[in-house]
Amino acid sequence: MKISRTLFAALAAVFAGTGAYTCHGARINYDKNKIPPYTLEDPLVFEDGTKVRIPQDWEKRRAEILEIFQREMYGRMPPAPEAVVVEEGKEAVAFGGYALRRQIKMWFKKDKTGPMVEWTLWRPRYGKTPAPVLLFLNYHGAYSYSPDKGIPPPRGWTRNSAEYKISGHRFTEATRNIHSNPEDRYFMPIHAILARGYAILTACYCDVSPDPADAKKQDTLAYTGVFDLWGARDPERKDDTTALGAWAWALSRGMDYIERNGKLDKKRVVLTGCSRLAKAAFIAGAFDTRFPLTVPVQTGGGGVPLQKHFYGENAATMNAMFRHWYCGNYRKYANNEKSLGFDQHLLAAAIAPRALLVCSFTEKWFDPEGEYLAVKAASPVWEAFGLPGLPSGGMPACFDTSAIGERLGWVCRREAHGISACDFKWMLDMADNLWENCK
Repeated sequence: MKISRTLFAALAAVFAGTGAYTCHGARINYDKNKIPPYTLEDPLVFEDGTKVRIPQDWEKRRAEILEIFQREMYGRMPPAPEAVVVEEGKEAVAFGGYALRRQIKMWFKKDKTGPMVEWTLWRPRYGKTPAPVLLFLNYHGAYSYSPDKGIPPPRGWTRNSAEYKISGHRFTEATRNIHSNPEDRYFMPIHAILARGYAILTACYCDVSPDPADAKKQDTLAYTGVFDLWGARDPERKDDTTALGAWAWALSRGMDYIERNGKLDKKRVVLTGCSRLAKAAFIAGAFDTRFPLTVPVQTGGGGVPLQKHFYGENAATMNAMFRHWYCGNYRKYANNEKSLGFDQHLLAAAIAPRALLVCSFTEKWFDPEGEYLAVKAASPVWEAFGLPGLPSGGMPACFDTSAIGERLGWVCRREAHGISACDFKWMLDMADNLWENCK
Protein backbone atom coordinates (compact mmCIF):
# COMPACT_ATOMS: atom_id res chain seq x y z
CA MET A 1 0.00 0.00 0.00
CA LYS A 2 1.40 3.38 -1.04
CA ILE A 3 0.68 6.20 1.39
CA SER A 4 1.65 9.74 0.48
CA ARG A 5 2.82 12.33 2.94
CA THR A 6 -0.41 14.25 2.27
CA LEU A 7 -2.51 11.19 3.06
CA PHE A 8 -0.55 10.61 6.25
CA ALA A 9 -1.36 14.13 7.34
CA ALA A 10 -5.02 13.67 6.44
CA LEU A 11 -5.25 10.41 8.35
CA ALA A 12 -3.54 12.05 11.28
CA ALA A 13 -6.17 14.76 11.28
CA VAL A 14 -8.96 12.19 11.24
CA PHE A 15 -7.52 10.37 14.22
CA ALA A 16 -6.41 13.49 16.06
CA GLY A 17 -9.30 13.20 18.48
CA THR A 18 -7.99 9.88 19.79
CA GLY A 19 -4.53 11.32 20.35
CA ALA A 20 -2.63 8.41 18.80
CA TYR A 21 -2.99 5.73 16.15
CA THR A 22 -0.94 3.35 14.04
CA CYS A 23 -0.68 3.41 10.26
CA HIS A 24 1.76 1.68 7.92
CA GLY A 25 3.63 0.43 10.96
CA ALA A 26 4.06 3.92 12.37
CA ARG A 27 2.59 5.22 15.62
CA ILE A 28 1.29 8.77 15.32
CA ASN A 29 0.63 10.92 18.35
CA TYR A 30 -1.40 14.16 18.42
CA ASP A 31 -1.99 14.34 22.16
CA LYS A 32 0.51 16.52 24.03
CA ASN A 33 -0.33 14.64 27.21
CA LYS A 34 1.02 11.48 25.59
CA ILE A 35 4.43 12.86 24.71
CA PRO A 36 6.75 10.70 26.83
CA PRO A 37 9.23 12.33 29.21
CA TYR A 38 12.59 12.94 27.59
CA THR A 39 15.99 14.41 28.30
CA LEU A 40 17.96 16.39 25.75
CA GLU A 41 21.72 16.15 25.39
CA ASP A 42 23.60 19.31 26.34
CA PRO A 43 25.21 20.70 23.17
CA LEU A 44 28.00 22.17 25.32
CA VAL A 45 28.97 18.82 26.84
CA PHE A 46 31.03 16.19 25.03
CA GLU A 47 29.81 12.61 24.89
CA ASP A 48 32.38 11.71 27.56
CA GLY A 49 30.92 14.31 29.92
CA THR A 50 33.62 16.95 29.44
CA LYS A 51 32.26 20.50 29.22
CA VAL A 52 32.94 22.94 26.40
CA ARG A 53 34.85 25.82 27.97
CA ILE A 54 36.55 27.75 25.15
CA PRO A 55 35.78 28.36 21.44
CA GLN A 56 38.36 25.77 20.38
CA ASP A 57 36.46 23.20 22.45
CA TRP A 58 33.30 24.02 20.52
CA GLU A 59 34.91 23.18 17.19
CA LYS A 60 35.74 19.72 18.56
CA ARG A 61 32.25 19.29 20.02
CA ARG A 62 30.71 20.45 16.75
CA ALA A 63 32.74 17.83 14.87
CA GLU A 64 31.50 15.22 17.35
CA ILE A 65 27.89 16.27 16.72
CA LEU A 66 28.29 16.12 12.93
CA GLU A 67 29.82 12.66 13.21
CA ILE A 68 26.75 11.47 15.15
CA PHE A 69 24.37 12.67 12.44
CA GLN A 70 26.46 11.13 9.67
CA ARG A 71 26.63 7.80 11.45
CA GLU A 72 23.08 7.59 12.79
CA MET A 73 20.76 9.57 10.51
CA TYR A 74 21.84 11.30 7.29
CA GLY A 75 24.74 9.10 6.22
CA ARG A 76 28.19 10.23 5.21
CA MET A 77 28.46 13.62 3.58
CA PRO A 78 29.84 13.19 0.07
CA PRO A 79 33.46 14.18 -0.58
CA ALA A 80 34.42 17.39 -2.34
CA PRO A 81 34.29 16.95 -6.12
CA GLU A 82 37.32 16.41 -8.31
CA ALA A 83 36.61 19.83 -9.80
CA VAL A 84 33.83 22.37 -10.21
CA VAL A 85 33.72 23.25 -13.89
CA VAL A 86 31.18 25.83 -15.00
CA GLU A 87 29.94 26.91 -18.39
CA GLU A 88 28.14 30.24 -18.18
CA GLY A 89 25.54 31.31 -20.70
CA LYS A 90 25.19 34.94 -21.73
CA GLU A 91 23.33 37.26 -19.40
CA ALA A 92 19.87 38.15 -20.63
CA VAL A 93 17.63 41.01 -19.53
CA ALA A 94 14.73 39.71 -17.46
CA PHE A 95 11.69 40.80 -15.46
CA GLY A 96 10.84 43.93 -17.39
CA GLY A 97 14.41 45.15 -17.68
CA TYR A 98 15.53 45.50 -14.08
CA ALA A 99 17.09 42.05 -13.73
CA LEU A 100 19.71 39.96 -15.50
CA ARG A 101 19.38 36.21 -15.88
CA ARG A 102 22.12 33.69 -16.61
CA GLN A 103 22.17 29.88 -17.02
CA ILE A 104 25.14 28.07 -15.47
CA LYS A 105 25.99 24.46 -16.28
CA MET A 106 28.12 22.80 -13.63
CA TRP A 107 30.14 19.60 -13.89
CA PHE A 108 32.22 17.89 -11.22
CA LYS A 109 34.98 16.38 -13.34
CA LYS A 110 37.69 18.28 -15.19
CA ASP A 111 36.70 16.78 -18.54
CA LYS A 112 33.01 17.72 -18.08
CA THR A 113 31.85 14.11 -18.13
CA GLY A 114 29.34 12.60 -15.75
CA PRO A 115 26.56 14.37 -13.83
CA MET A 116 25.73 17.98 -14.59
CA VAL A 117 23.57 20.40 -12.60
CA GLU A 118 22.17 23.53 -14.19
CA TRP A 119 21.75 26.66 -12.09
CA THR A 120 19.75 29.77 -12.86
CA LEU A 121 21.06 33.10 -11.59
CA TRP A 122 18.97 36.24 -11.43
CA ARG A 123 20.60 39.43 -10.18
CA PRO A 124 19.52 43.07 -10.02
CA ARG A 125 20.49 44.85 -13.22
CA TYR A 126 21.12 48.20 -11.55
CA GLY A 127 21.86 47.14 -7.98
CA LYS A 128 25.15 47.46 -6.18
CA THR A 129 27.69 44.69 -6.60
CA PRO A 130 28.68 42.40 -5.12
CA ALA A 131 25.06 41.54 -4.37
CA PRO A 132 23.80 39.44 -1.47
CA VAL A 133 22.44 36.07 -2.60
CA LEU A 134 19.43 33.87 -1.88
CA LEU A 135 20.49 30.26 -2.56
CA PHE A 136 18.14 27.26 -2.67
CA LEU A 137 17.16 24.08 -4.49
CA ASN A 138 13.72 24.07 -6.10
CA TYR A 139 11.22 21.35 -6.93
CA HIS A 140 10.15 22.09 -10.49
CA GLY A 141 12.95 24.06 -12.09
CA ALA A 142 13.61 27.79 -12.29
CA TYR A 143 11.44 27.88 -15.40
CA SER A 144 8.44 27.21 -13.17
CA TYR A 145 8.85 30.75 -11.74
CA SER A 146 9.12 32.61 -15.05
CA PRO A 147 7.80 32.67 -18.64
CA ASP A 148 11.39 33.27 -19.85
CA LYS A 149 11.98 30.74 -22.65
CA GLY A 150 15.72 31.07 -22.09
CA ILE A 151 15.38 28.90 -18.96
CA PRO A 152 15.16 25.24 -20.01
CA PRO A 153 13.08 22.60 -18.21
CA PRO A 154 15.17 20.41 -15.87
CA ARG A 155 16.49 17.25 -17.47
CA GLY A 156 16.16 14.92 -14.50
CA TRP A 157 13.55 12.32 -13.59
CA THR A 158 10.73 13.77 -11.50
CA ARG A 159 7.59 12.65 -9.74
CA ASN A 160 4.38 12.89 -11.74
CA SER A 161 2.02 15.61 -10.55
CA ALA A 162 -1.42 16.54 -11.83
CA GLU A 163 -1.18 19.74 -9.79
CA TYR A 164 1.96 20.83 -11.63
CA LYS A 165 1.14 19.22 -14.99
CA ILE A 166 3.93 16.65 -14.93
CA SER A 167 3.48 13.22 -16.54
CA GLY A 168 5.84 10.57 -17.83
CA HIS A 169 8.27 11.60 -15.06
CA ARG A 170 9.66 14.39 -17.25
CA PHE A 171 9.34 18.16 -17.21
CA THR A 172 7.69 19.80 -20.21
CA GLU A 173 6.57 23.27 -21.28
CA ALA A 174 3.30 22.66 -19.40
CA THR A 175 5.01 23.45 -16.10
CA ARG A 176 6.66 26.69 -17.24
CA ASN A 177 5.71 29.73 -15.10
CA ILE A 178 3.35 27.66 -12.95
CA HIS A 179 4.68 29.07 -9.66
CA SER A 180 4.28 32.72 -10.69
CA ASN A 181 0.69 32.71 -9.40
CA PRO A 182 0.51 34.33 -5.92
CA GLU A 183 -2.16 31.75 -5.00
CA ASP A 184 0.35 28.93 -5.55
CA ARG A 185 1.90 27.44 -2.40
CA TYR A 186 5.39 27.62 -3.93
CA PHE A 187 4.97 31.17 -5.21
CA MET A 188 8.19 33.11 -5.07
CA PRO A 189 8.12 36.95 -5.14
CA ILE A 190 11.17 37.22 -7.37
CA HIS A 191 10.38 40.85 -8.26
CA ALA A 192 10.37 41.89 -4.59
CA ILE A 193 13.55 39.94 -3.81
CA LEU A 194 15.39 41.54 -6.73
CA ALA A 195 14.03 44.96 -5.74
CA ARG A 196 15.64 44.50 -2.31
CA GLY A 197 18.98 44.10 -4.05
CA TYR A 198 19.30 40.32 -3.70
CA ALA A 199 20.46 37.93 -6.39
CA ILE A 200 18.85 34.49 -6.62
CA LEU A 201 20.74 31.28 -7.40
CA THR A 202 18.72 28.09 -7.74
CA ALA A 203 18.80 24.60 -9.26
CA CYS A 204 16.24 21.80 -9.46
CA TYR A 205 16.81 19.02 -6.95
CA CYS A 206 15.79 16.48 -9.59
CA ASP A 207 18.97 17.28 -11.50
CA VAL A 208 20.97 16.39 -8.39
CA SER A 209 19.29 13.05 -7.68
CA PRO A 210 15.77 11.71 -8.28
CA ASP A 211 13.26 11.57 -5.43
CA PRO A 212 10.89 8.66 -6.12
CA ALA A 213 7.93 7.90 -3.88
CA ASP A 214 7.96 4.19 -4.76
CA ALA A 215 9.95 2.15 -2.22
CA LYS A 216 11.57 -0.06 -4.89
CA LYS A 217 12.81 2.96 -6.80
CA GLN A 218 14.07 4.49 -3.58
CA ASP A 219 16.63 1.68 -3.41
CA THR A 220 17.72 2.10 -7.04
CA LEU A 221 16.70 5.21 -8.98
CA ALA A 222 17.24 7.51 -5.98
CA TYR A 223 20.96 6.73 -6.01
CA THR A 224 21.65 7.99 -9.52
CA GLY A 225 22.45 11.52 -10.70
CA VAL A 226 25.38 12.89 -8.68
CA PHE A 227 25.65 9.52 -6.91
CA ASP A 228 27.44 8.33 -10.06
CA LEU A 229 30.42 10.39 -8.87
CA TRP A 230 30.93 8.26 -5.80
CA GLY A 231 30.98 4.71 -7.12
CA ALA A 232 28.81 1.70 -6.31
CA ARG A 233 26.98 1.70 -2.99
CA ASP A 234 27.87 -0.93 -0.41
CA PRO A 235 24.60 -2.73 0.49
CA GLU A 236 26.09 -3.79 3.83
CA ARG A 237 27.00 -0.28 4.89
CA LYS A 238 24.56 1.38 7.29
CA ASP A 239 25.90 4.94 7.06
CA ASP A 240 26.21 5.40 3.31
CA THR A 241 25.41 8.73 1.61
CA THR A 242 21.70 9.55 1.36
CA ALA A 243 19.53 11.70 -0.87
CA LEU A 244 19.42 14.43 1.78
CA GLY A 245 23.21 14.36 1.93
CA ALA A 246 23.43 14.66 -1.86
CA TRP A 247 21.05 17.62 -1.97
CA ALA A 248 22.99 19.32 0.83
CA TRP A 249 26.23 18.64 -1.09
CA ALA A 250 24.72 20.36 -4.15
CA LEU A 251 23.96 23.47 -2.11
CA SER A 252 27.63 23.64 -1.18
CA ARG A 253 28.46 23.51 -4.89
CA GLY A 254 26.20 26.52 -5.32
CA MET A 255 28.34 28.27 -2.72
CA ASP A 256 31.42 27.28 -4.74
CA TYR A 257 29.98 29.23 -7.67
CA ILE A 258 29.10 32.25 -5.51
CA GLU A 259 32.70 32.39 -4.31
CA ARG A 260 34.04 32.60 -7.84
CA ASN A 261 31.53 35.15 -9.17
CA GLY A 262 32.78 38.65 -8.33
CA LYS A 263 29.30 40.14 -8.73
CA LEU A 264 28.00 38.03 -5.83
CA ASP A 265 28.84 38.56 -2.15
CA LYS A 266 29.96 35.32 -0.52
CA LYS A 267 29.73 36.94 2.92
CA ARG A 268 26.03 37.72 2.48
CA VAL A 269 24.34 34.47 1.48
CA VAL A 270 20.93 33.30 2.66
CA LEU A 271 20.58 29.51 2.37
CA THR A 272 16.99 28.29 2.33
CA GLY A 273 14.59 25.61 1.13
CA CYS A 274 11.17 24.18 1.90
CA SER A 275 10.12 20.79 3.33
CA ARG A 276 12.63 18.05 2.30
CA LEU A 277 14.73 20.77 0.69
CA ALA A 278 14.60 22.66 3.99
CA LYS A 279 16.09 19.56 5.57
CA ALA A 280 18.83 19.66 2.93
CA ALA A 281 19.47 23.34 3.65
CA PHE A 282 19.53 22.65 7.39
CA ILE A 283 22.12 19.90 6.88
CA ALA A 284 24.21 22.00 4.49
CA GLY A 285 24.15 24.93 6.90
CA ALA A 286 25.35 22.72 9.73
CA PHE A 287 28.17 21.06 7.79
CA ASP A 288 29.39 23.94 5.60
CA THR A 289 30.59 26.92 7.63
CA ARG A 290 30.63 29.20 4.59
CA PHE A 291 26.90 29.84 4.91
CA PRO A 292 26.35 32.91 7.14
CA LEU A 293 22.55 32.51 7.43
CA THR A 294 20.51 29.31 7.13
CA VAL A 295 16.70 29.48 6.92
CA PRO A 296 14.92 26.11 6.76
CA VAL A 297 11.19 26.54 6.02
CA GLN A 298 8.74 23.88 7.29
CA THR A 299 11.25 21.04 7.52
CA GLY A 300 8.92 18.49 9.10
CA GLY A 301 10.21 15.42 10.91
CA GLY A 302 13.86 14.63 10.33
CA GLY A 303 14.59 18.34 10.10
CA VAL A 304 14.34 20.81 12.96
CA PRO A 305 11.60 19.33 15.26
CA LEU A 306 12.79 17.35 18.25
CA GLN A 307 12.33 13.64 17.65
CA LYS A 308 11.92 12.91 21.36
CA HIS A 309 9.03 15.38 21.38
CA PHE A 310 6.96 12.52 19.96
CA TYR A 311 4.26 14.37 18.04
CA GLY A 312 3.21 14.13 14.39
CA GLU A 313 5.77 12.94 11.87
CA ASN A 314 8.39 10.68 13.41
CA ALA A 315 11.19 8.22 12.76
CA ALA A 316 8.80 5.40 11.85
CA THR A 317 6.88 7.41 9.24
CA MET A 318 10.10 8.68 7.70
CA ASN A 319 11.68 5.26 7.52
CA ALA A 320 8.50 3.89 5.95
CA MET A 321 8.05 6.57 3.30
CA PHE A 322 11.45 8.11 2.67
CA ARG A 323 14.04 5.39 3.15
CA HIS A 324 16.44 7.02 0.65
CA TRP A 325 16.57 10.20 2.75
CA TYR A 326 18.11 8.44 5.74
CA CYS A 327 20.84 5.89 6.27
CA GLY A 328 20.32 2.29 7.39
CA ASN A 329 21.31 3.01 10.98
CA TYR A 330 18.36 5.37 11.34
CA ARG A 331 15.87 2.51 10.97
CA LYS A 332 16.57 1.24 14.47
CA TYR A 333 14.87 4.36 15.85
CA ALA A 334 11.49 3.66 14.21
CA ASN A 335 8.94 3.46 17.05
CA ASN A 336 11.97 3.64 19.33
CA GLU A 337 12.74 7.33 19.85
CA LYS A 338 13.55 6.65 23.50
CA SER A 339 16.81 5.03 22.38
CA LEU A 340 18.02 8.17 20.61
CA GLY A 341 21.28 9.48 22.04
CA PHE A 342 20.97 12.73 20.10
CA ASP A 343 18.29 15.08 18.81
CA GLN A 344 17.78 17.85 16.30
CA HIS A 345 18.73 20.69 18.63
CA LEU A 346 22.32 19.46 18.30
CA LEU A 347 22.28 19.94 14.53
CA ALA A 348 20.79 23.42 15.03
CA ALA A 349 23.58 24.16 17.50
CA ALA A 350 26.19 23.06 14.94
CA ILE A 351 25.32 26.19 12.93
CA ALA A 352 26.48 28.46 15.78
CA PRO A 353 27.90 31.06 15.91
CA ARG A 354 26.53 31.68 12.40
CA ALA A 355 22.87 32.65 12.05
CA LEU A 356 19.79 30.40 11.94
CA LEU A 357 16.13 31.29 11.39
CA VAL A 358 13.52 28.52 11.47
CA CYS A 359 10.26 29.25 9.65
CA SER A 360 7.41 27.02 10.80
CA PHE A 361 3.65 26.68 10.26
CA THR A 362 0.68 25.41 12.20
CA GLU A 363 0.14 21.95 10.68
CA LYS A 364 0.38 19.44 13.55
CA TRP A 365 2.12 16.88 11.37
CA PHE A 366 5.14 19.23 11.28
CA ASP A 367 5.21 19.73 15.06
CA PRO A 368 5.84 23.49 15.28
CA GLU A 369 6.28 23.30 19.05
CA GLY A 370 8.96 20.64 18.58
CA GLU A 371 10.76 23.02 16.23
CA TYR A 372 10.60 25.88 18.70
CA LEU A 373 11.89 23.66 21.51
CA ALA A 374 14.81 22.51 19.35
CA VAL A 375 15.83 26.10 18.62
CA LYS A 376 15.46 26.99 22.30
CA ALA A 377 17.62 24.04 23.36
CA ALA A 378 20.33 25.10 20.89
CA SER A 379 20.34 28.73 22.06
CA PRO A 380 22.97 28.30 24.84
CA VAL A 381 25.66 27.75 22.22
CA TRP A 382 25.17 31.22 20.74
CA GLU A 383 25.10 32.62 24.27
CA ALA A 384 28.38 30.83 25.05
CA PHE A 385 29.93 32.86 22.25
CA GLY A 386 28.68 36.05 23.87
CA LEU A 387 26.04 36.44 21.17
CA PRO A 388 22.29 36.94 21.60
CA GLY A 389 20.43 33.65 21.53
CA LEU A 390 16.72 33.02 21.04
CA PRO A 391 14.71 35.97 22.38
CA SER A 392 12.92 35.26 25.66
CA GLY A 393 9.16 35.31 26.05
CA GLY A 394 8.15 31.79 25.09
CA MET A 395 6.74 30.36 21.89
CA PRO A 396 4.97 33.21 20.06
CA ALA A 397 1.69 33.09 18.17
CA CYS A 398 1.47 32.94 14.38
CA PHE A 399 2.92 35.93 12.54
CA ASP A 400 4.45 37.23 15.77
CA THR A 401 8.10 37.97 14.99
CA SER A 402 9.20 38.54 18.60
CA ALA A 403 11.24 35.30 18.58
CA ILE A 404 13.40 36.43 15.65
CA GLY A 405 16.67 37.53 17.16
CA GLU A 406 19.86 38.88 15.65
CA ARG A 407 21.50 35.45 15.16
CA LEU A 408 18.83 32.93 16.10
CA GLY A 409 15.10 32.90 15.55
CA TRP A 410 11.84 31.06 15.09
CA VAL A 411 8.63 32.26 13.46
CA CYS A 412 5.37 30.59 12.49
CA ARG A 413 2.55 31.19 10.03
CA ARG A 414 -0.70 29.59 8.93
CA GLU A 415 -1.91 28.59 5.44
CA ALA A 416 -0.60 25.89 3.11
CA HIS A 417 2.53 23.80 3.25
CA GLY A 418 5.04 25.53 1.01
CA ILE A 419 7.09 28.69 0.96
CA SER A 420 5.43 32.09 0.96
CA ALA A 421 6.07 35.81 0.61
CA CYS A 422 5.92 36.00 4.42
CA ASP A 423 8.79 33.51 4.74
CA PHE A 424 10.91 35.47 2.28
CA LYS A 425 10.19 38.75 4.05
CA TRP A 426 11.17 37.33 7.43
CA MET A 427 14.39 35.79 6.19
CA LEU A 428 15.50 38.87 4.24
CA ASP A 429 14.63 41.19 7.12
CA MET A 430 16.81 39.07 9.41
CA ALA A 431 19.53 38.95 6.76
CA ASP A 432 19.57 42.72 6.27
CA ASN A 433 19.81 43.22 10.01
CA LEU A 434 22.60 40.65 10.25
CA TRP A 435 24.65 42.26 7.47
CA GLU A 436 24.22 45.68 9.11
CA ASN A 437 25.32 44.42 12.54
CA CYS A 438 28.31 42.58 11.10
CA LYS A 439 29.80 45.61 9.35
